[in-house]
Parts: sequence; structure tokens; C-alpha cells
Amino acid sequence: MTDNDRFAWKESARLFAGPEEIARPDGSGTAGFEVIAPMPTAACLARLGARVRAAGGFCVGDGVSLPEGSVPPGHFVTLTGGSTGRPKAILRRHRSWTASFAQNAALLGIGSADRVAIPGSLDHSLALYGVLEALHLGADVHVLDRLTPRAQVARCREQGVSVLYATPTQLLRLVRASDGGTLPALRLILCGGGALQPEVRDAIGKLAPAAALYVFYGSAETSFVTLGGPGTPDGAVGGAYPGVTLRILDPEGRPTDGTGEVWARSPYLFERYLGGPDATVRARDGFVSVGEIGWLDTDGQIWLSGRLSRMVQIADRNVHPEAVEAVIRDLTDVSDCAVLPRPDPLRGHRLEAWLEGPEDSTLADRVQRACREALGPLVAPRAVHFAGVLPRLPSGKIDLAALSRLAERAR
Repeated sequence: MTDNDRFAWKESARLFAGPEEIARPDGSGTAGFEVIAPMPTAACLARLGARVRAAGGFCVGDGVSLPEGSVPPGHFVTLTGGSTGRPKAILRRHRSWTASFAQNAALLGIGSADRVAIPGSLDHSLALYGVLEALHLGADVHVLDRLTPRAQVARCREQGVSVLYATPTQLLRLVRASDGGTLPALRLILCGGGALQPEVRDAIGKLAPAAALYVFYGSAETSFVTLGGPGTPDGAVGGAYPGVTLRILDPEGRPTDGTGEVWARSPYLFERYLGGPDATVRARDGFVSVGEIGWLDTDGQIWLSGRLSRMVQIADRNVHPEAVEAVIRDLTDVSDCAVLPRPDPLRGHRLEAWLEGPEDSTLADRVQRACREALGPLVAPRAVHFAGVLPRLPSGKIDLAALSRLAERAR
């Protein structure tokens, strides 16, 4: 491997778990493979740093068991998000990420002058990516997952953080914890892992008035697929990331100018799953699809409508629960929500909404009315439920599998 084909920890980069600095190893360790527990964060970062310095393989996660010899040199393992089931282990080459490190350095100017903040847990691929990119490019990096949102904001302000990697949920928590204060040194926010609500985008503009906000679409399997900057329309996820070729295909696998399945080819794709294939992810002619449905507009912007794996049929109509969730989230009184399908003997399925917060019959009526007006009575949720706290993954996304179990117990 060349230096560009493996992760590095440049001497200029400092690594912190909250206020604790992690010493840079001397690089004398063996280049084998290690599974690293994500908690405690300081211990995880120390082991991760040792693996990087020794050019070794690793996987950050709890309860991960991999066959002996399944991870060859120059590779590492990440985990899928697990929002609809148990996370899966995927094999990657170091260079599938270092190639995009170089792109972000050139495109966004990320480098040794930056201080990067990571609010998420290291067993989520976005947080792990942000840490490894910062170390590779020589930037200081602060992992803040064990701090409260209020303490995260304070730490970012104290350290003059200039770059932030976060999910929409993490951004929302930072905004709510800011109490009207600002982060004047923050120049760049990279947001991925879900839809960013317009009101959160507006609030981020007040929290970090000097920051350029970039949204991107990707997955653990594909890494970057699209990137959208300050000029990207609300609701779009940007155009093709540098080095990515996109295709929109209909159900028969033919190119379409309308809505279809999003396929991507790039140097950033994963190698394979460890422990068996995933039926929701397919490869064809060097392209990979994770089952995302969307369309490409005339300006080259991608608009997503939902995952194929979540799509249900209601009275012979294909319906994406994500479209219903988007309508509900637009209501200012809604903290967060998820929409789940239920079997229906007449229509095949019906939808039910779960909102985060205390019981509120008035809000429930508003939700159903808004969905009927926007999407029609067939698609509008037939019931609205409330949970004090919706179950979440380390990424901050709602854990749909856990919520489904909660819904079953509540019946």
C-alpha cells in the first residue's frame, strides 16, 4: 500500500474525547485486525489511533464477531445503520475513504488549520469517517458523544471548532441547546444521515452565521453519493459527488427520466458484506443500489422519496412512509416522528404515526388533517400514537425495528 491507500494520523492532528487528549501512538504496534468497543470513548479512540498508526484493520462496534482471516490487509470493517434490523458488517478498503478525504480537502478546504467536532458515537460510520478524515488531513478532532448537547455547544465554542460532522437529529439537539448563543468560528457543517428540516436549516444559520451548510446523501455501503452546498434547494440532497456516476433506473432496470431507483458507481464503494448478502442492496455493472428511490432534476439535483425496503402498498398504490413523515415534521409542534405500516384486510396496509412527546389529542388531529390535505385520505395515518422518547440508534436516527416492537407491545 502507498501512503495514499491507508489511513494516517498526521503529526499536526490532535485527538480529544471530550476534554481528554488522546496521545498519538508511536506506530510500533502490529498491523493485525482488532474489534474495538465504542465505549468508553477515550479507550476506543486510543485503540483506533493505534490501529491507524500501525496501518492495521479494525471494526468499531459492540458484539461483533468475524471469521478468522476475513479482513485482509489494507481493509477495515464498518457497520450499517441498523434502523430496520441488526447492523451488518461490511468490508472496505482504506482507500475507499482516503479517496474522498482528498476530495474534501480540495473541495472544502479541510486541513491542518481546522478543528473538527464529532457529536456522534464512533460505531456510526459518519462519526468514524469524520474522525479518520481529520486525523488523515492533519486537523484537530473533538469527539463529543459523551457530553450533553449543551456541553457540546460549549466545547465547540471554547475550542473554536471550524468543521462539524453531524446528522439532522444531532444538529437539532445542538440548536435547541444553544440558548441563542453562536459558534462564530464554525465555517463548515457537513450533514448526512437523513432529511434536514427547513426550520433546522434556518436555526443553524443563526447558531453558526459564518458556516456553509453542506448536505449529502450516502450510506455505509456507498459512502458519498451526492453533495449539496448553500445553493441546493430545500428538499434536494445535491448533485453527484466528485467521482460518482449516477443512474436512475425503472423497475425493469431501464434508465428513466422520472422517479426510479438510485444507482451509484464510484471509487468509494464497499467491497462486500461479511456474514452473507443483504437482499436490499444490489450490484450491477459496477453500480450499487441500496434501494433508495428518487429522481434527478434538470439541474442535476437528486430528490429522494424513500427506501424501497420501507415502501408499502395501500389499495394497490405504492406509498413511502418517509413522505408522510416529512409532512408531519413540517408541523412546528412536532419534535420527531416515525410512520409504521400495519396490515389492513381491505387495503393491504394502513399507516400509523408515532410522535415523540406527551399525549396531545389536539396535535394528533392536526397531524391527521395535515396529512389528509397534503397526501389524501388513503395515505394519511389512521392513528397517531405518542411516546415520551422514541428509540434511537447511535446515529440519532429513529430505531424503526425497536419502535415496531414497542408498537406491538402497545396493542
